[in-house]
Amino acid sequence: MDLAIALSCVLMLVFLFLRLPVFVAILGATASYFICHPELNAAFMVQRFVSGTQSIPLLAIPFFVCAGVFMNYTGVTRRIIDFCEALIGNVVGGIGHVTVLVATIMGGLSGSNLADAAMEAKMLVPEMQKRGFSNAFASVLVACSAIITPLIPPGIAMILYGSIANVSIGKLFVAGIGPGILLCVALMLLVAVVSYKRGYTTTQRVDTSFKRVMYTFKRAFLPLCLPIIIIGGIRIGAFTPTEAGSVAILYSLLLGIVYREMTFKNILMGLKDTVLTSAGIMLIVGMASAFAWILTRERVPQYLTSLFIHHLSSGVLFLIILNLFLIFIGMFIETTAAMIILVPLLTPIAAHFGINEIQFAMTIIFNFSIGCISPPMGTLMFVTCSITKCPMLTFIKEAVPFYVLLVVCLALITFVPFITTGLVDLVY
Repeated sequence: MDLAIALSCVLMLVFLFLRLPVFVAILGATASYFICHPELNAAFMVQRFVSGTQSIPLLAIPFFVCAGVFMNYTGVTRRIIDFCEALIGNVVGGIGHVTVLVATIMGGLSGSNLADAAMEAKMLVPEMQKRGFSNAFASVLVACSAIITPLIPPGIAMILYGSIANVSIGKLFVAGIGPGILLCVALMLLVAVVSYKRGYTTTQRVDTSFKRVMYTFKRAFLPLCLPIIIIGGIRIGAFTPTEAGSVAILYSLLLGIVYREMTFKNILMGLKDTVLTSAGIMLIVGMASAFAWILTRERVPQYLTSLFIHHLSSGVLFLIILNLFLIFIGMFIETTAAMIILVPLLTPIAAHFGINEIQFAMTIIFNFSIGCISPPMGTLMFVTCSITKCPMLTFIKEAVPFYVLLVVCLALITFVPFITTGLVDLVY
């Protein structure tokens, strides 16, 4: 490897620290490499950018983004909240448990952790504050609950990983259910402990009768069917993961018609949001693809593979070092860009140590999800705090027990394969 690739990597980190847009940081790093190698035609960079966005599986991203946006206009969120509240609204820390459950269920509808965090911050944080929760705890809970979204199908991170590493997206969708449920249960246990110690209880009783549970379940039944339709349709071969995105759009439009809460204006606004969100993702995908071409040309994957093979004696040691490395990287680099650059480098090493590709995929996705709430560049932290007006330092202090919990869950996902592969083996 020459100095040009080292300079490119350093420049990218500097640009990211300066808080430049992610695609601009990667563009600057890529352009510097071509400047240092005048014998290379700059058209290669443009070609790699374009080809990086032309993968058929990536079509699922705008589809699922659009479906998630439309879901927010159909009254689905309110129905899901009512159903979750009818189930556990009166236990200690009830509204906190509702927040975690809503994030888990909505993760199977929107696929976007930032969208879910923004929605819950607007709707549930004020409600938690009314019932005695501190603003800091409510904000951290919303941000951490949104981590479940990339794990529950149809998470956009799974689509990206599958298209990059050539792993079955359908299997990744199924594999994400186990880690998603694990994190949901873990967060609810932490909410129960903290609520008991701090006295987060309310005198306002919620109707949790069987009659109300059934009533709210009926109102939320159609939205709850979407993940089943997606996974079931992919499994029986009715449609591909990419086509599942278009099915999700049609289903969300159908819900808008059935519930009579979506207007033509909402559709136009939803399409605008979809274009803006998808364009931002694709800009990062394209530039990261061009940078990945540079890494391949410089044989960085082969170099790292040989480095790990010669200095590590087991897959367990590799996974421990990998987790520490990815948590650190996730603090500074946006998830999409980091995944596109690092996955091609790391998958050959994992294959050498005989690590299951599905288990390895979920380990990487969970690692980057933790980075989304970690300073200094955690996107979920910024989105949540900007809405709830929670000071960043207060957020970080309140998040300490959540960080510990996430590390424990990460260790379980990393070293207990059944959590990620058990359901995949059963379904496939």
